[in-house]
Amino acid sequence: MTTITFVTGNANKLREVTQILCGDSLSSTVGDFSITNMKLDLDEIQGSVDEVTIHKTKQAAEIVKGPVLVEDTCLGYNAYNNLPGPYIKWFLKSVGLDGLVKMLDGFEDKSANAITTFGYCEGPGKDVLLFQGITTGKIVPSRGPTDFGWDSVFCPDGFDTTYAEMRGEEKNKISHRSKALAKLKEYLEGI
Repeated sequence: MTTITFVTGNANKLREVTQILCGDSLSSTVGDFSITNMKLDLDEIQGSVDEVTIHKTKQAAEIVKGPVLVEDTCLGYNAYNNLPGPYIKWFLKSVGLDGLVKMLDGFEDKSANAITTFGYCEGPGKDVLLFQGITTGKIVPSRGPTDFGWDSVFCPDGFDTTYAEMRGEEKNKISHRSKALAKLKEYLEGI
């Protein structure tokens, strides 16, 4: 069995990824692969989400010296031509949840795209494969627990609840992360 190192130090993200990819939070296998995790500080370059993910995935493969999985999650406002995009982590850190909502004051368009891109690489010098999922929705005043990024200000289309207000299973059925992981799972089970 080949081990894939998922690069994250975020326990919530690790739990969500293993639940979706492996079927539940107790399993850590998909196809002929086992999933482990490692926290790494990777360079955050400026660029598109694909460029950012490819760069981080290649860097992680060099450090780990084996198969890696790297995730980059974006939140893009349609009024801002999909910004903050891959820089959402820094915007959230700088302006907080209320600031993310206030960024759309003065705009009628509150729609947004939650985007997750997973980069998979077999090891140093190998090509990076990208698996992306997108969920459309809108930005709303913060509701629900605030312990998982910007989930409390994103309300997916077709729902009256924010990601933060949803139970794990409900969110995992419709989230941008689950859509990207479904593509990755299909690939891993096919090799």
